[in-house]
Amino acid sequence: MGVGQHKISVHDLEVGMFVSDLDRPWHQTPFPIQGFHIRSEDDIRALVSYCKWVSIDVAETRGSVELSRIARPAFGAKGQRRNAGREKLHLPPLSIREPVKYQTVTTLKREIKTSKHLLEDAGVALERLYASANTPEMRDLRPVAAIISKMVRSVVRHPDALLWLSRVHRHDNHVYKHALNTSVWALVCGRQLGLNEGLLNHLGLGCLLSQVGKVQLSKDLLSREGQHDAEEYAVYRTYVEKGVVMLEDCGLSRAVMSVVQGHRERHNGSGFPEGIRGDRIPLLAKVAGLAEFFETLIEPRESVAEPMTPARAVTLLYDMRNIEFQDELVENFIQAIGIYPSGSLVELTDGQRGVVVSHSPERRLWPRVMVMTDSHHTPLKTAKVIDLAKFNKSRSVAEVLAIKECLAHGTEGLNPAGYDVSGAESRWNISRFISR
Repeated sequence: MGVGQHKISVHDLEVGMFVSDLDRPWHQTPFPIQGFHIRSEDDIRALVSYCKWVSIDVAETRGSVELSRIARPAFGAKGQRRNAGREKLHLPPLSIREPVKYQTVTTLKREIKTSKHLLEDAGVALERLYASANTPEMRDLRPVAAIISKMVRSVVRHPDALLWLSRVHRHDNHVYKHALNTSVWALVCGRQLGLNEGLLNHLGLGCLLSQVGKVQLSKDLLSREGQHDAEEYAVYRTYVEKGVVMLEDCGLSRAVMSVVQGHRERHNGSGFPEGIRGDRIPLLAKVAGLAEFFETLIEPRESVAEPMTPARAVTLLYDMRNIEFQDELVENFIQAIGIYPSGSLVELTDGQRGVVVSHSPERRLWPRVMVMTDSHHTPLKTAKVIDLAKFNKSRSVAEVLAIKECLAHGTEGLNPAGYDVSGAESRWNISRFISR
């Protein structure tokens, strides 16, 4: 008996069927990317609102076709045209040794309060580290390692708190802000993969140190990242090797050094410094590279490019699966951060505007949103938290409230620090927890 796919109309779906593919990319829907069993009529109504047809897995025998309970990965539609002609590289599934299943053990409110100074302390530690480059003082990495240990514990307790803080927190120096935010994205992805705390510490420290070689490049060269000619780019690429040389006598683990050395390598071999590909790139370096690229998209240098909204950046990453980044890592990254990561400014379908507080991996398009304006974009005196997944439960398609679009940071009238938040589950003041 084999398992095959049958394409059917969403109106013919029944509870118990296993949906293995859609008529649109999975990441543009609130459904699990790997496919899912239909558990209730609510699931069918949700599918009707997003799709016209789906494919279901069926078990086939000589004389009959029956529903299959076998969950098989399916990754939706093919990539956009702009990737046409670029080589795709497929690898076997990732194998994480003894993966850890982390549980969220605290509330977002409590974790933000606990970690409110953590990113500020990390920024200070990195500033001192980069200022001491090429001096004997640089060999003492204990302050940075201590910061990473605290960041790992925070992400393990609640993955959204540091994401929230890093999206709202602002710092002047782009190089170590970039390294710090990259570390947060990478840790959240590593948690999703089930990496143990020791590996998370290696991953986070490697990300923090990954940009250190840039201190040996000219400020003019750095100020035009992404706009170099061939000769300038050849010089720019040397920052990775320079960083490795600067750190080689600091007593770092092989895992940390693999992140520093491999975070700019790419799945299809188009990266640097060595141009290695596929499974020759260490796992931690792959995660770091994905996180670093995502941070570059949403927080580029102001003089170089306009920031990309997180939703657009997620779409771009999805389109690069098995080209520049391994598909399984991209899927896990999207599941970890959501289509709209914590701290993303959004507009709802009824015109209200706000900021994403947290998200559910099962309903990535329906996160919790702190609404800060009415439908006419007039700021509210008191913000309110709407859990879209709960709000939309059992509602008809016409009544569903969803995110219409992701907004640019700095959008007028949307300052999360200025509101007392009143939600069904908590009441707290953002400005008490965020250092501006």
